[in-house]
Amino acid sequence: MRNQKKLLGATAGLAALALVAAGCGSDSGSGSADGEALSGVSVTVGSKDFTENILLGEMFSQALEAYGADVTNQVNLGGTSVNRDALLAGDIDVYPEYNGTGWTVHLGNEDPSQDPQELYDVTAEQDLADNGIKWVGLSPFNDTYGFAANGDLAEAEGGFDFQGLADYLEANPDATVCMETEFPSRPDGLVLFEDATGYTVPKSQQQILDTGLIYTETADGNCDFGEVFTTDGRINSLNLELVDDPGVMILYNVSFTMSDDLYEANAETYDEIADTILEPLDNEKMAELNGEVDNNGTPAEAVAESYLEEIGIL
Repeated sequence: MRNQKKLLGATAGLAALALVAAGCGSDSGSGSADGEALSGVSVTVGSKDFTENILLGEMFSQALEAYGADVTNQVNLGGTSVNRDALLAGDIDVYPEYNGTGWTVHLGNEDPSQDPQELYDVTAEQDLADNGIKWVGLSPFNDTYGFAANGDLAEAEGGFDFQGLADYLEANPDATVCMETEFPSRPDGLVLFEDATGYTVPKSQQQILDTGLIYTETADGNCDFGEVFTTDGRINSLNLELVDDPGVMILYNVSFTMSDDLYEANAETYDEIADTILEPLDNEKMAELNGEVDNNGTPAEAVAESYLEEIGIL
């Protein structure tokens, strides 16, 4: 069964979430889950180690349980490569992944489509054919990479777009950009900014930090700019301003990636679960849920549970 986690300190957050759910009702849901549909099925669920992916992993894990599956919860397993390697090795059965990452990082392709459905279609088709991995569902939200400027700096400079960011870095050698470990070397990361602007960010201007620290260090002015996820709830709550992207970064709509053998045994049920979870998640809603965790301190499993109640799975 799923590892049970104690929701210490969640009372206030749950109360707030309950009010939101009560106000919204469950019109977007499909009704209560069929608690027998996956009876006897064992599923191990992973996720990456940042808030949004953890939330999505928790949602899928709890939904599977509601449909009767025996779930091993390995949410917050690690970074992209850790989850992908575990999925391919059969150590986990499913984790949330982004179509842009699938196309460029996992499948080694270039020139991804800027149409989310088309990018999903070609990524899902190739990954299934090459690796036996099924992509299930597609979110409306696009959590692409981006940059945020320290709010005071952005105000003083009148805001930034990508070229303005590059020009500022070139003119101010002491300026720094906080980034995650993977971002400078990912084919869907820093290189896209550099190719678009013509400015190569030197090592001296790169500061590598854990994901969560990027937001606070940039807001506090210890970094001038930070690499961010554009649906992160902390952008609006901290002293940060998004750098305007003219369409440089790749699309990142999310799906649940899983073994095709597992999927085919109960395809309609997995489709129902994924679609019910993902269809209401536009950028605004995803940022709201991320913010409930990162700004209000509500545990991710509690936020996921409240959301599943709101959409009618629980």
